[in-house]
Amino acid sequence: MTWRPERRSVAAWASYDLANTVFALGVAGLYFPEWLIDIEGYRDRDLAFAINAAMIIIIILAPWLGARSDHRGTRRPYLIGATFVSVTATMFIGGTGPGPSLAFFSLALVGFHVGSLFYDALLVDVSTESNRGRISGIGVGVGYLGSFVAVIAGRLLIDEYGHPFVFRVLAGLFLLFALPAFFFVRERPRTPRPGPAPSVDQSLAQVRRSWREAARYDGVVPFLVGRFFYSDAINTVIGGFLTIFAIEEVGFTRDELEVALGFGILASVFGGLAGGRLTERIGPRRALHGALYLWMVAWLFGLAAAATDAKPLGAVLVVMGGLALGTTWSADRTYMARITPPHRYAEFYGLYATVGRFATILGPLIWALIVDYAGWGRTTAMIALFGFLVIARLVLGRVDDTERVWATSS
Repeated sequence: MTWRPERRSVAAWASYDLANTVFALGVAGLYFPEWLIDIEGYRDRDLAFAINAAMIIIIILAPWLGARSDHRGTRRPYLIGATFVSVTATMFIGGTGPGPSLAFFSLALVGFHVGSLFYDALLVDVSTESNRGRISGIGVGVGYLGSFVAVIAGRLLIDEYGHPFVFRVLAGLFLLFALPAFFFVRERPRTPRPGPAPSVDQSLAQVRRSWREAARYDGVVPFLVGRFFYSDAINTVIGGFLTIFAIEEVGFTRDELEVALGFGILASVFGGLAGGRLTERIGPRRALHGALYLWMVAWLFGLAAAATDAKPLGAVLVVMGGLALGTTWSADRTYMARITPPHRYAEFYGLYATVGRFATILGPLIWALIVDYAGWGRTTAMIALFGFLVIARLVLGRVDDTERVWATSS
């Protein structure tokens, strides 16, 4: 029987994208880096260390949890558990001093990214092959409305109540918008696999097995390698370092940056919705390549802004980057679904998540080495990340997006 997702299931799935974007922009992307570095006087490397600690944990957890999910035939319970970890940790950020807050921020990142793994894997449960690009784009477009929620909450509350209060509010909003996915997303029927589920002790071995399995399927490994490089650049910037770059190098005030982000968010919504339809029309390969070219142009505007202290050029970086961001994630996860066999969705999405997280270790590490240890400045760090975008585009040239015909198991 052909799987037909319910409209309620699609809406609930998209609502989760809105929820985790509240955290991604409001906590990780904007207010925590500002509080840590501008207000508490910590350095770029302290933020990088917190991010890297979280990503090391995720590298171990993501493939293992993905395999357990495949074994049990369900995704939603893992999504719920990871979300509660992130929400709970976020509640404590800022209220316990900068040192403990860095630890809570790392834990919140772990929950956020593990939840994103299962959210992405649920795409195949709320879509069909014919509308997957459109549904992915709807999720991205609706999701970026969460950025407006985060920025509005900050503008209304932060001056009067302070950053720690705003972190608690954003944690509550994260949970509120996630609730529909907990109750209304309906998964495809799957038969649990016999035998015991993989244990924690088997997690590293599972990573190696997953990579060997991925190598059996045309295009999966090169796609993941390419994804490593563009995720390294993009996630490093949107993970908090753009805020630092815009304020310290381009000269934005927080109010000016929030206004620019507002326009960037609008561009992200449009990029997600239009990018989803574009992905269906021209295929995820060409759509993703186009997004990477757009990122490169945006990056050059940002570098020019830092060199000339021209805030309008910095605003172009934010807006054009927002447009590219929405299109990137619309095409990216559709591309992954196109080249992945259905019976290995959660396992390979575990690798997909792991690659993105490992990239998020290298990016902040490179940033910290260039800025704090070599003393070459944030503009040099941005140039280094631009090179990763170029490498990604070259690697992805080897991956086609033709529809595969899958056996029931292979």
